[in-house]
Amino acid sequence: MKFSISKEVFLEGLQKVQHVVSSRTTLPILSNVLLVAKDGRLVFTTTDLDVGITGSVEAKIEKEGATTLPAKRLVSIVKELPSSEVEVTVDSKNYATIQSGPSKFKIIGLSDSEFPPLPDFEGAKTFKIPQADLKNGLKKTSFAISTDETRYVLNGIFASFKEGKLALVATDGRRLAMADMDLEFPASHETDVIIPSKAVQEIQRLLGDSGDVEVKLSDSQISFTVGDTFLASKLIEGNYPNYRQVIPGDSNERVVISREQLLETARRVSLLSSDKSNSVKMIFTENQIEVTANSPDVGEAQETLQVSYTGPDMQIAFNPEFLQAPLRALDTENIYLDLIDEMSPGVIRIDGSFLYVLMPMRVTN
Repeated sequence: MKFSISKEVFLEGLQKVQHVVSSRTTLPILSNVLLVAKDGRLVFTTTDLDVGITGSVEAKIEKEGATTLPAKRLVSIVKELPSSEVEVTVDSKNYATIQSGPSKFKIIGLSDSEFPPLPDFEGAKTFKIPQADLKNGLKKTSFAISTDETRYVLNGIFASFKEGKLALVATDGRRLAMADMDLEFPASHETDVIIPSKAVQEIQRLLGDSGDVEVKLSDSQISFTVGDTFLASKLIEGNYPNYRQVIPGDSNERVVISREQLLETARRVSLLSSDKSNSVKMIFTENQIEVTANSPDVGEAQETLQVSYTGPDMQIAFNPEFLQAPLRALDTENIYLDLIDEMSPGVIRIDGSFLYVLMPMRVTN
């Protein structure tokens, strides 16, 4: 095969698919990107057998063909090429010659016949979701995905297509984030699936602010099509815990707090939270919250927020990172903090579809 392409376009195509390539792979072919040159386009595909992605860019094809080349190595070469025009020639033994200005690289590839095919979604359930809505929903929930591999059903986002809504939920057992959106689909398409965190990361990279993403669901796989980029992933098998049980009932107190102020205060105060307790304490008194943290061997920090609060005096402690995560993901001016008592979970809400349940931490006075 032989094609010429601009360095910028080549790099853009590679960067869309390179993150799927696993650094720890037993099959050499999985470290490679499949390149197919035909019909005036260069198609890139990578897979780790769980997640696969394919995208294409325009190129000047002189001789159609296909090969696979080491993905990470190829990206680092293309990044450093001296001129914008790149010419790539691949011989019958999968030796690729890359020429750009005075530079010439030769890299050894593997036959495209060894490359595993991406799954087929014929007859799958199809949904059309506005990209901006899905992007926003994933941003508001994905930070709460568990990284504990022993509870693998929590290593992804639970997506529930029910009653004209798509609900997205993530939890690691100590906090839970949920967002939902209205979505039209036939009743026969109602289903619940768990999308693994690697696929969630990849689709977040692809989603834009306009147009739709086409989502297809088969029994064990999900795919996303954004423009001419196609992402396929295995689903996590297993039963997701009943998240509705975790959401507390009616709260006794609701405090309106400036999102930005609470985020900055928690960030500053947490600089002195101890490694052992890793908590910041919020002390509620009339019309103010005092946010404190201390570390016996280092010192203490405290900061006061003026709020409208007329409830009983109380104090509740939270993990500072868990408190800050939703505040970073939201863009509203204010948040509502709903509290029942010092031992019950706190709930952060906004005007709109979002809910975050945060378990309190036990602290000794």
